[in-house]
Amino acid sequence: MNRKAVSVMLSLSMAAGLLAGVPMTAGAEEVQEITWMFWDDLEASEDPITQGFAANIERFNADFEGKYHVTPITTTLEEYYTQLNALVAAGETPDVFIVSPGPNLTDYVAPGVVAPLDEYLEADGWKDTFSSDAVFTQQTYDGKIYAVPLNIAAACCYYNKDIFEEAGAEVPTTYEELLDACAKIKEAGYTPITISAGTAWCLSMLAGYLCDRSGVDLAAINAGDESWVQDKTIAAGEKLLELSQYFQETAAGDSNDDATMAFAMGDAAILIQGSWAIGQMNAYNPDIEEKCGVFQFPAIEGGGDPGRTIAKSDSLAVSATSKCPEGAVELIKYFTDDEAQKYTAEVGGKIPVTNVEFDLDVAPAQLADVMDVFSNATGTFGFYNESLVSSDAGSEFDNEMVAIFQQEKTPEEAFQAVEDWYAEEGYR
Repeated sequence: MNRKAVSVMLSLSMAAGLLAGVPMTAGAEEVQEITWMFWDDLEASEDPITQGFAANIERFNADFEGKYHVTPITTTLEEYYTQLNALVAAGETPDVFIVSPGPNLTDYVAPGVVAPLDEYLEADGWKDTFSSDAVFTQQTYDGKIYAVPLNIAAACCYYNKDIFEEAGAEVPTTYEELLDACAKIKEAGYTPITISAGTAWCLSMLAGYLCDRSGVDLAAINAGDESWVQDKTIAAGEKLLELSQYFQETAAGDSNDDATMAFAMGDAAILIQGSWAIGQMNAYNPDIEEKCGVFQFPAIEGGGDPGRTIAKSDSLAVSATSKCPEGAVELIKYFTDDEAQKYTAEVGGKIPVTNVEFDLDVAPAQLADVMDVFSNATGTFGFYNESLVSSDAGSEFDNEMVAIFQQEKTPEEAFQAVEDWYAEEGYR
């Protein structure tokens, strides 16, 4: 069934020399060197999306042999922005780099680190290949587009059908039903929820859902019309702490990969993650595909709209100081062409951003469920840590959610700390 999309490690010392823009020589022609920075190891990763990105680089280098050559700079997700910012500060910004839309991208748009891409998107009908102009919303500043989205991912709840059946648990539609399911699963001898509290954004993604479902008006908080310290945020923090009794015992130290693998191997019943995890979990254990179901994050009685879904996209930006902007743009096109976007759906399990045709029967089984959740959503919102007044504010939010989980602070103390940060930074 064909359906259209709905809309390694190089050392930094090596990278410094590559980023200097010294062309390589092939015969009598100069080969333009392009650097591309990413947050995963292209050679060691089992993530199909990462493997697809590596294939894009290989295709590009083969097709443009003698003209352009791409050298990847890779790191870990946790260290990515620290290392990228070090390169920017040193005047060695990679020609092309991956970035999350929102405040993270703003950090590079505001000081002029990245270049607008409108003239390239408008040329040769490239922009017309995308599913809609809406996919560029979070990458647009003052009417100009500064990054190109590569996919659309929705954060959902993945559950093991076999464990639910064995435990006599029902798929929850409300928070109270979620607690009931977790209690039954724990009594049956399984870990109810696997999550990485060692990777702060994973924990804050859950916190963001709890805040949104509790009816928190994030726009009003960011604008200073409401405080972070209010009944709705505190209730969300209390629920985060309440749910944590059902996390795996090693949650505090587990990485995102650890948490995903635990679900894939059948050691836990629920994984709250984005659709970017589909290909990864299936790679860990192909048997999980037919056992895995998907449900929307449950409603909280008396709270906000339960139909809203966290959505995000990975995007690529081009350095404003690139010595080879045309080559950099040609590289990005390899991530949005039909071959790459078809792979995004059929292997990676993410929703493409272009009008490419793909076979949903070939794609991971979970993708159809995710697309149903996404298409039935009443609206979308971003990661909380990527939707605040700045990326630093997002880091503060992340840290305080970890403090609640580790019981270092009460929810009141944690959200007061976020409010204090806003005041100290001049947002109040």
